[in-house]
Formats: sequence, structure tokens, C-alpha cells
Amino acid sequence: MRRIGSVLAAMVALAAAALFATTATASAAPIRIMPLGDSITGSPGCWRALLWNRLQSTGHTNVDFVGTLPPQGCGVAHDGDNEGHGGYLATNVANQGLLTGWLAATRPDVVLMHFGTNDVWSNIAPATILDAFTTMVNQMRASNPAMKILVAKIIPMNPSSCADCAQRAVTFNNAIPGWAAATTTPQSPITVVDQWTGFSTGGDTYDGVHPNAAGDQKMSDKWYPALVEALGTSVSPPPSGGCAATYQGTGQWQGGFQGEVTVRNTGTAPVSAWTVTWTFADGQRITQLWGGTLSANGSSVTVRNAGWNGQLAPGASTAFGFLASWTGANTAPVPSCTA
Repeated sequence: MRRIGSVLAAMVALAAAALFATTATASAAPIRIMPLGDSITGSPGCWRALLWNRLQSTGHTNVDFVGTLPPQGCGVAHDGDNEGHGGYLATNVANQGLLTGWLAATRPDVVLMHFGTNDVWSNIAPATILDAFTTMVNQMRASNPAMKILVAKIIPMNPSSCADCAQRAVTFNNAIPGWAAATTTPQSPITVVDQWTGFSTGGDTYDGVHPNAAGDQKMSDKWYPALVEALGTSVSPPPSGGCAATYQGTGQWQGGFQGEVTVRNTGTAPVSAWTVTWTFADGQRITQLWGGTLSANGSSVTVRNAGWNGQLAPGASTAFGFLASWTGANTAPVPSCTA
């Protein structure tokens, strides 16, 4: 009897260990997040890189951005998988059942959807676009009944080829909250993220439609609290430090010039990293940069600290320099800094 009892005890212990291992593995599975939309999301959609790195730096590391499309640059390491299909209409994606295949391939738990810009550009009625949204939401819930869905009021648009697009975007955005309230469920909630308010086509896009570096930062900042809430965790407080950036031209010649940007900690606490952004007014292009890490998208410039000069005590400063080309005019850039 003692032998049988010992064997049974061993079997129970083994089963318990296996159950614990299974439970631990399941609980450790990352939350899968699908960024869904058009070129604003995917070409290159650098707000995703900013959002990913902010999640990592604030302790939200158990996440996996998913999509059938690969990363498309942005000059900074990040999880770049996405479903940002340039030129796609939400109505076509819904009508052709394209999302069903993307969901099957990636199995997301959360969807970040900034969609409808090309539909608005094509003068499709808001009700028709929102019908497509409903179709896609139903497909999401068929894939995952507990899907959490974050739907953006799209950023403003004012392309030179579409005089009516600005107002059309307003009309479409105004219809989104009512649709969301009628479509949300306790098991699969829909959260409206207001990407419209505070966004300027003049200062935050490079063509009236697509975000520049400043626009990417604003989009990331809007997604972050809503996504953290969807993840079921609290938002970490922003760092107490602040910074300012000052530009100085140090030389100019035919077709080229050299500049230097001084970054100063203007806050009362140390900062561990900083980012400087600006948009060249005359199409200048940086050809070489030192003292920082460059990411450029057309005329939009983003410079992050190098590994050795990110930490600044209150009142301390550092600098980076660059060489650039110019033609016609060379208006001095006006940089802004975040830390």
C-alpha cells in the first residue's frame, strides 16, 4: 500500500507541475495588437514606432504588434508588423473580405484602426463607410469574441487636389461616436480615439494628409492612454523633465550648409532621453549627422539622442550637428524637443 501511495503522490505532483507550467505559459503570452488602416498607418506609419517604444519604456513589454505587412523603416528599432495598406479603402477591405484573412494569419487581441481617409477622399458617404466598419467589427469578433477595438477619429485632411476633403473628414468624424455607441458590447468594447483634435494639416503633415514627425508624435500620444487602458494597466506618469532645442547655422555654401542644435534640460529632474523634431520649409535634406540618431521623412526630421548624450541633469545641455543640402532658399529650421 505504501508503494501504491507513493506512486499516486508522485503522479499527482507531476500533474500539478504540468498544470502550473501550462498556466504560466498561457499567462505569459503577449497581447497581440494589430495596427489597421491605410498609408497613415503603414507607409511608413512611424507613430507605431513611437508608440511601441513608449510602451516598452513604461513597462508595458508583454505586447506583440502583429500584421501581415513588415516594418517600413522609421530609423528606430521597433516591432513593425502591421496592416497599414497604402491606398486601401475601408469599404473595399470590408466588401472583399480582406480582413478575414489578415485576422486568421495574426490572431490579434486588440485592433488599433485609423481607417477611412481614402474613402472620404473618394467622396463615399459616412454611413457607407460606417457600414463597412460594422462589417469589419463583426469579422474581428468572429476571430476573437473578446476583441478590444480602438477606432480613431481620423486626422484632418486638406490635400491640394480635394477642396472638399477637409469638411468631409469633419462630417465623417462627427458620425463615429454614435456608431461606436451603437456597436460596442461589454465583451468586445469599441473605444473612440480622437486623433482629430489638436492636429494641424499645416504643421503636422507634409502634404495635407500624411503625418510628419510632429504628427507621428501626436498620433502616438493619442493612442497611448487608450491602448494602455485596453491592456488593463494604468498609464505611467510622464517624466518630470523637460527640454528645449535651439538651432544655429554654423556655415553655408552653394548647395550646402552646416547646422548645430543645442538641447537643454529645462526641467527640475534629470532626463534619460530626448527627441528633437522639425520640418524644413524649403526642402532641405540632411546628408550627415553626428551626436544623435537621425530619422527623416521628406522634409520632416527627427533626431534622438545618441547612446552617450541622452542623460541630462537639470540645466545641462548637449549638442548635435549636421550637414545638409539646399536649393533656392534656406530658411532656418525651428526645432522642438520632448524628453
